[in-house]
Amino acid sequence: MSLLEVSGLSKAFGGVRAVNEVSFAVAAGELLALIGPNGAGKSTCFNMLNGQLKPDAGRIRLNGQDIAGRTPREVWRMGVGRTFQITATFSSMTVRENVQMTLLSHHRMIRRGWLRAAEAFVDEADALLDRIGMKAQADRPCSVLAYGDLKRLELAIALANDPKLLLMDEPTAGMGPRERIDLMALTADLVRARGVAVLFTEHDMDVVFRHADRMMVLNRGVLIAQGAPTEVRANPEVQRVYLGSRAEH
Repeated sequence: MSLLEVSGLSKAFGGVRAVNEVSFAVAAGELLALIGPNGAGKSTCFNMLNGQLKPDAGRIRLNGQDIAGRTPREVWRMGVGRTFQITATFSSMTVRENVQMTLLSHHRMIRRGWLRAAEAFVDEADALLDRIGMKAQADRPCSVLAYGDLKRLELAIALANDPKLLLMDEPTAGMGPRERIDLMALTADLVRARGVAVLFTEHDMDVVFRHADRMMVLNRGVLIAQGAPTEVRANPEVQRVYLGSRAEH
């Protein structure tokens, strides 16, 4: 059973078709990579999935519910999480407090004036931080964290909303080679254990081929290939427009 089903998704800006009749599905516990050259339409596709853009045409169904055209807040409440290429955390707050804020929002308790945020969901936040290997840094402010630790924290924040679908926009951008592999290995373990569907974009082909269950390739808004990594790697059109010599590595 597919958790996310996308059919005929399209979006144009003026006379430019950024996404043109794209269709795909993602199952629970599956990691699906969306790759392609710059300007292929990957970010536009993501922005329609999480409600930042309204599709011109097409259908987006999450667990059978149509989410196309809903606001980002509504989509988030329905179980779609997202991480960004540039990390988004509250730098003045501690590592634990960042996770606690998401937990408060998830449990609809942000506006409970009598509740001190620092005292809420401490055990639940620490359990998430323990899963990503950052419990020992729970009391540190985010402003002093290394970039790789910020990326791991962002993953914990996304999981704190208990998402059904996680959209990850270049999750390893700005990280070293070893950090990239470690972060995606951690992500794969966590989401598969929870049955979360993952759609991620990534330029590091080592990360993609090592961790993606399936891949799909966009070029100029059109889906030109999808399938197992070995199939996509061998596709002549994919090699021509994107992989090139990287297909040999």
